Amino acid sequence: MAENKETIFVIVGASGDLTYRLLMPAIFRLHQMGQWLSPVVGYAPDAWDDNAFKEHVHTGLKEFVPSFDEKTWDTFSLLLSFQRGELAGKDFEGLSKAVGDGPAVFYLALPPSLFGTAAQGLADAKLNTALNGARRLVVEKPFGHDLASAETLRMQLHQGWQEEQIFRIDHFLGKETAQNLLVFRLTNRFLESIWDAEHIRSVQITYAETLGLEGRWRYYDQAGALRDMLQNHLMQLFTLVAMDPPATWAADSLHNHKTEVLRAVRPIEPSEVDQRAVRGQYLAGTVAEQAVPGYLQEPHIPAQSTTETFAALKLWVDNWRWHGVPFYLRSGKRLARDYAEVAIQLKEVPRGLFGEGHENWLIFRMKPDEAIDMVVWSKEPGLVLNTRRRILSTPYRRQEEMEYSAYEQLLLAVLQGDRTPFPRYDEVEEAWRIVDPVLQAWAHGRPHGYPAGSEGPSQQDQLMQSGIAWRHLLSNPSD
Repeated sequence: MAENKETIFVIVGASGDLTYRLLMPAIFRLHQMGQWLSPVVGYAPDAWDDNAFKEHVHTGLKEFVPSFDEKTWDTFSLLLSFQRGELAGKDFEGLSKAVGDGPAVFYLALPPSLFGTAAQGLADAKLNTALNGARRLVVEKPFGHDLASAETLRMQLHQGWQEEQIFRIDHFLGKETAQNLLVFRLTNRFLESIWDAEHIRSVQITYAETLGLEGRWRYYDQAGALRDMLQNHLMQLFTLVAMDPPATWAADSLHNHKTEVLRAVRPIEPSEVDQRAVRGQYLAGTVAEQAVPGYLQEPHIPAQSTTETFAALKLWVDNWRWHGVPFYLRSGKRLARDYAEVAIQLKEVPRGLFGEGHENWLIFRMKPDEAIDMVVWSKEPGLVLNTRRRILSTPYRRQEEMEYSAYEQLLLAVLQGDRTPFPRYDEVEEAWRIVDPVLQAWAHGRPHGYPAGSEGPSQQDQLMQSGIAWRHLLSNPSD
């Protein structure tokens, strides 16, 4: 952890909600566990001094860190300082003294429209280079709102920063289950021998939420479910399932293999968007026995908004490993249950000696709890050779084991310079290439309505191949 002690961590946008609710609680938790010793410099236009910034952080930590304690705060507060400034290079020059000439991380906790401006301002102030150590730039999603804007953002960032300096945060890649998916795949020999079209019938990746907008209306009505969840989070999970094993565990090797998968995805032609994609928008309904309004009745939402709150895609990977295997991705708000999983459906055995319908599943559950399930079949007790479904399930974490949040994992990776859990630009570009035709088609028409508290629009079933059905949200997680 020597590098962590020397690295200055600068939060550009330190007075914002992201810093208050997520970044500072994650950093404090790491400090509690003895994992964070880096000085933290808050940067924002607010008329604060060090004490005002510390008071602001202290209030947030008491609200968002259940394990908060004043003794740890006493030592943590010594790491905090504040610099006032705007996003122009001349203002950033004031950071030079605080940062010095050593390693530093600049975390852009800003609205996406300001990423390019802030990155250029830091570079103009020569904060992108150091005499002694690395300089890194952390960018939150979204990385653009379509392919063209993503390319514009790339050019803005690359004017002053090299690609290897840029860390794009996708917090799904910091989730334990996402990381375990790849480890489980690549360390168990029996899996790799069946990890192909010969044995796998379909893959379903689902992220369902009961929540509505929760105050995010300004962002969400401009983004929608496809941009907010599928283009980034679920697309990254998709690459972890579909990629070939890398030769070495190195960032560029991993990113190369993920990008190869995305490039192999069959383009969605404008004429087939309706066969490859479905969108929905929630109507009034009941969630957890509470009546909730429809999307168009939510505060601040325009009465004619066509923003989708549910999106589903069917993807084909045109390579030898996955030829003919459909990959289904879906996510939505105000659904029947808070549930997330990556589910691998295996083909049935060639001869049904004991009848049909004996499909196996390998399921990586992400929420509400993290676990791995295998759906298998055995003999039912009795005098007749009947079969019974069995669930071999193991929780991901033992009760006594430490739990790290996604942000805690990723913040440590940034400090250590580990780029493996951060998407490279070509991954972002290829993901936008896949969804861009869908976005263009969805610029016209309206989403399908679905009642809040349901499993989404019934039209999602039209994506499924013959004999394949979506896994139900309300049944047993392993059904």
